[in-house]
Amino acid sequence: MTTNTAIDGFQTGHVGLNVSDIERSKQFYREVFGFDVMAESREEGKRFVLLSKDQKLVLTLWQQSVERFNKGISGLHHLSFQVETIGAVQTAEQKLKQIGAKLIYDRIVAHGEGAQSGGIYFEDPDGIRLEIYAPMGAGEYTASAGGAPSCGFF
Repeated sequence: MTTNTAIDGFQTGHVGLNVSDIERSKQFYREVFGFDVMAESREEGKRFVLLSKDQKLVLTLWQQSVERFNKGISGLHHLSFQVETIGAVQTAEQKLKQIGAKLIYDRIVAHGEGAQSGGIYFEDPDGIRLEIYAPMGAGEYTASAGGAPSCGFF
């Protein structure tokens, strides 16, 4: 018989992403999110960057890929970052447009019709799908795909 045991104090820690060009990805994530470099290795074959916000590790980048992200295989669907206000989402949207990032939708979208939460969906330089959203303030925006959640990218 299997016993269901809860893990106390559970929360998401940092996220690690494989990238094809560590310098390009480091610049992108620092420019878009304002991350600081906590540590990095430039040793050939073992290149990585640890990125932090307010001295807390958030994201690790590993130069271990040779191809772009493939949404057709099992694994990461998208990586989401929550901000406090829809104004912060709007600021991020302008920054992404300024640097020419690929937006999945051409605007801020609500998570669902009538939802107060919503955000923007875009790709990093390797095609990894990302989201920046606010839990409130998106009521004036429409959803992207009828009854399905916008973050499903249907």
